[in-house]
Amino acid sequence: MNTPTLPRIAFIGIGLMGLPMAARLVRAGYPLWAWNRTREKALPLAQLGANIAYSLEEAVRSADIVITMLEAGPVVKSVIELMLPSLRPDTLVIDMSSTKQSEARDVHQLLMPKQVSFLDAPVSGGVVGAEAGTLAIMAGGSPEDFQRAKPVFEVMGRPALVGPVGSGQIAKLCNQLIVGGTVAIVAEAMLLAQAGGADPAAMRNAIRGGFAESRILEVHGQRMLDRNFKPGGQIKSQAKDHANIVAAARDAGLQLPLTAVVADLFNGLLADHAEADQAAALLALEKLNNAVRLGDKPDQF
Repeated sequence: MNTPTLPRIAFIGIGLMGLPMAARLVRAGYPLWAWNRTREKALPLAQLGANIAYSLEEAVRSADIVITMLEAGPVVKSVIELMLPSLRPDTLVIDMSSTKQSEARDVHQLLMPKQVSFLDAPVSGGVVGAEAGTLAIMAGGSPEDFQRAKPVFEVMGRPALVGPVGSGQIAKLCNQLIVGGTVAIVAEAMLLAQAGGADPAAMRNAIRGGFAESRILEVHGQRMLDRNFKPGGQIKSQAKDHANIVAAARDAGLQLPLTAVVADLFNGLLADHAEADQAAALLALEKLNNAVRLGDKPDQF
C-alpha cells in the first residue's frame, strides 16, 4: 500500500509565531522550505530537517502550498508581489498573518490571474498555542481550498471555515476585539479591588468558576498580579488589530464605542511599551490613576 505523498510547503516568515508553526509541520513529516528576510531566524528549522531557502524564489517555485506569516498587510502584499512570477498554477497560498479584510481581498485579486488559489487564515492562541498545536485558525475562502488545506491546518490547531476570502480576517478581528476588551476589563477589575481594599489575588480566585471566568482572567490576570509584562501577545499587535477593527467597523457603517476606547488605551502604550505583553494594559490604567498600583512586585519586561 502506497503512502500518500505530502504536499511541499513553503513557509514564509519565521518569526515569533512562524517558527513554532513551521516546526510542527516539519515534525509532522511535511517537506518544508523556509524563507525569512533575516535568514538566521530560520536556521533552527534546519536541525529538524527543513530546507532553508536563500531566496524567496527558491522557497516557492516548487511549492504546492505557500504559507505566509508576516507582520502586517502591506508586508504580505509586497512579499506576494515578489513571489508572483515564481508561483505555479494550482499552488495554494495561505496567508496566516493578521491583516485588514480589504488587504486579504487585494491579495486574492493579485493571485487570480495566475490561477493560484488563496485562503486568508489568521490565528489566535499566541506562541504557547503555536508550540502546542492548539491555535484557533479562522479561514476565509472556498470550501474546496479549505479542504485541501485542512490536514495542514490540523497540525497547527483547530481550523474553521468562516466564509469567503476576507472572512478569516473579520473573524480574527472579532477575536481580538473580545480579547483586547477583556484584557482591559480584567485590568480595571484588578485595580478596583486594589483601590477598594480587597486582595486582588483573592478576588480573582473568588470569581473564577462564575460567569466572569475566562482564559484572559486566568492567564493575563495572573500576569498582572505578577507584573509580568514579558512579551507574549504584544501591545503593538493589539494596537494594530484594533486599528483594523475600527477600519472594518467604519467600512461596515458601524459604531463600536467600547472598541474605540480600548483602541485608544493600547495606542497610548505604544510609545513606551510597544514590545510588552498586552497585560501591560494595566500600566495605562495605573498611569490614569496615579495613586493606585497593583501589588508591590517589580515590573518585568
